[in-house]
Amino acid sequence: MAVLNLLRIKNLALVEELEWQIAPGFVAITGETGAGKSIIIGALQLLLGERADKSVIRTGADLCTVEAIFTGEELQKLNPQLIEAGVEPCGEDLILKRTLSTGGSNRQFINGSPTTLSILKNLGDELVDLHGPHDHQSLLSPDKQLALLDSFARAGDQLDEYQRHFRQLQTLTTEYAALNTVETAREQELDLLRHQINEIASANLVAGEEEEIETRYKLASNSKRLIELAGGVARRLSESDDAVLSQLAETQRLLRELEKIDNSISQFASAHETAVVELSEIARSLSNYAEKLDLDPEQLAVLEQRVSLFETLKRKYGGSIAEVIEFGNRAAERMRKIEGRDAELERLAAEIETARTNLDRSGETLRKLRAKVAPKLSANIRKNLVDLGFRQSEFEAQLSTLPEPRATGFDSVELLFSPNPGEPLKPLRSVASSGEISRVMLAIKSALAAQDAIPLLVFDEIDTNVGGEIAHAVGAKMKALADDHQVLCITHLPPVAACASSHFVVTKEVVRGRTHSQLTEVSGKARQEEIARMLGGKSDEAMKLAGAMLP
Repeated sequence: MAVLNLLRIKNLALVEELEWQIAPGFVAITGETGAGKSIIIGALQLLLGERADKSVIRTGADLCTVEAIFTGEELQKLNPQLIEAGVEPCGEDLILKRTLSTGGSNRQFINGSPTTLSILKNLGDELVDLHGPHDHQSLLSPDKQLALLDSFARAGDQLDEYQRHFRQLQTLTTEYAALNTVETAREQELDLLRHQINEIASANLVAGEEEEIETRYKLASNSKRLIELAGGVARRLSESDDAVLSQLAETQRLLRELEKIDNSISQFASAHETAVVELSEIARSLSNYAEKLDLDPEQLAVLEQRVSLFETLKRKYGGSIAEVIEFGNRAAERMRKIEGRDAELERLAAEIETARTNLDRSGETLRKLRAKVAPKLSANIRKNLVDLGFRQSEFEAQLSTLPEPRATGFDSVELLFSPNPGEPLKPLRSVASSGEISRVMLAIKSALAAQDAIPLLVFDEIDTNVGGEIAHAVGAKMKALADDHQVLCITHLPPVAACASSHFVVTKEVVRGRTHSQLTEVSGKARQEEIARMLGGKSDEAMKLAGAMLP
């Protein structure tokens, strides 16, 4: 069984520094009112992901830290959840840490890995079940009551199967409704799709065509200037009276004369001849280039229309021709689906019928399991209520059939309670006494103890307004719960504290003008004195009674 092994608190409210080693079993925490017992609850709430502000930081400190170490092989079942959250998995220890700073920089860690508050809260829900004086209000929720019944019935697998069929049916029903639109809207959509498909198809688009056409259009639209520039260069090179090539013919003649006299300049004559050849080639190429650019106006108009068409289609259907083509494909697929609407609706209707059959079967299985277990849960809780002082009380988990299936099944449950004979069974929300509802909650927790996988149960003064013989029964129930869980109980009742397997006392003292809360384990005579104090004093009679209460 996993247990909370260590709780460290630093600079939280009245606690400057506390390192609390906690044993398994039933642990009682007592102390005078105002001593700081609630700080322990506050620390646990921080580790459970409750929101907090810097007001909880001890006056004069900049940083508040709370850390807990849980120990046990059972913690490894949390590893899939931790790995999914990007957190270091457990070995045999799970370390939770939360820091709050006056600067507003709040952080939380699981096994040393930074994490979010929501992940910490989800994990905390798996580790600790904390009950305060008002937490029994959750018992009044119909959903919570149904969850309690399912927990007792171990109905997790049946509920998962039902919910899978429920989600499938919802998905199919939504799809069917979306397709089964009114006829007018259907025809309007078909008209629009036909127009879109025809507009795109008639353009005869080809992937990659846009860049080629735009290049040709750019050249064509500038062809006059390009022809002028190319022709001007060609004329200067070879066609005009003072053309460069004509002048180079004279320099070439002179170089040949020089070469006849001095053979050493032959290289210059050869280089000159090569330059003349290259310039001649440039002149011919530019002339050919200009001839090709001589497009007629009709060709230019065709290119211009094509570019304009591209821009129109892109404005309507996508940022590129490839996206326009893809839009057309999707529109064609959508039109095929709508035109095949009757066949599609028929297919969906058949699948819905199958899903509904599966839902009915799994829902009926879940209902039968609940109906079978509800009397057993009621009887178990009644037995626990008798132990807690309700000698002739009645309790019933009453199932009702819902008018429509829900995500939780076909049923709702109402927990009914009558504390006294002759009084009718009433819903728990009608129970006015906090003492009564606290004992009912403890009876329910006792009934669910074996099924409840949460390792740590924390009870914060839920025994308020309980006394006498009932207090002994409450203590005995908590001790029994400790067989399956670690139980921490903050209490003012001596019989409850006396049942604990370990006992801690919270005290408060003033040192150098500052108030400090401290936590000390008591045993032997010191524990007997604390029980006596809770009984009203340390008189011989109180000490004797305290000794009789302790094992």
